[in-house]
Amino acid sequence: MKICLIHNAYYRHSGEETVVENTRRLLEERGHLVTTYFKSSEEIPDMYFGRTRAFFSGIYSFSSKKAMRRLLAEYKPDIVHVHNVFPLISPSVLGECRKAGVPIVMTVHNYRLVCPNGLHMVRSQICEKCSGGREWWCVLRNCERNLFKSLGYALRNYIARTLRLFHDNVTMYICLTEFQKRKLIVAGLPEDRIAVIPNMCSIQTKESSSEGDYVGYVGRLSPEKGIDVLLQCAQILQSVRFRVAGEYVRGPDISRGAPSNIEFCGFLQGDDLNMFRRQMRIAVMPSLWYETFGLILAEASLYGKPVVASWVPWPRSWMTARPAFSLTQAMPKIWLAR
Repeated sequence: MKICLIHNAYYRHSGEETVVENTRRLLEERGHLVTTYFKSSEEIPDMYFGRTRAFFSGIYSFSSKKAMRRLLAEYKPDIVHVHNVFPLISPSVLGECRKAGVPIVMTVHNYRLVCPNGLHMVRSQICEKCSGGREWWCVLRNCERNLFKSLGYALRNYIARTLRLFHDNVTMYICLTEFQKRKLIVAGLPEDRIAVIPNMCSIQTKESSSEGDYVGYVGRLSPEKGIDVLLQCAQILQSVRFRVAGEYVRGPDISRGAPSNIEFCGFLQGDDLNMFRRQMRIAVMPSLWYETFGLILAEASLYGKPVVASWVPWPRSWMTARPAFSLTQAMPKIWLAR
């Protein structure tokens, strides 16, 4: 089968990029022919009027539409697999696929189809005000703390929704969890066109895992991921060693004021990341948002590591009110049990 992957990579490497890479590798290993239409947000700072161009291309990109038309004519794929189209590709490419009679499968990695910032979170608080076609809340609440950016996010969701660019062109949506699927159904997406396929991960090692001597976190360092919660846990559990693998995406550098028992290792990959996973004693996922499917869950399981995760019930974030309770209660017990 001939498959075309579409993805706009983020400015910083994320779990989504890892999933896209794993998907491509798995398809090729199974004998499929894979071509790609990739762009990266890393290009924006080097573009003339980069932010302004990204503002408009996120709403509708005529250049991406033209490039997709050419790719479809030359490559003639049997299916198109879409991951992320914002901000440099845009949903404009979806209509071209439909005109060419090529079915589209879209993996929904977050909540961006119904929430402009994709997180259902604003300033560490769960927020669902934009669901149901109320994108103006993204501007009123200035969700991105930048009115220009918040307006761009709201407009691209509004245009895509009113022109039905996703609804009329995507053949099948792939959600990562049943929870995420329910959120999309409530927001108006058709239930019979949504399947649930959890994230996959690949561990490139045959070495056995050690018992480990620290609590490990792997992922981006941003507010919705509960980094402040992790710092509070480290402050309370001074006798426990913490190590963090990941890059800052949003928010200030918090490593300077961090407790002495927590170490920030930066972005790790390959053998360094595998070693980090093997030497963990406990994996932790302190997310405050409606986490779709943190890869650390599957990765830790493959290494036989227990996972301590926050509980974020609908509709309010319990962890926001009592940010360190569940983690600080659970980790000492699991630590001793190991």
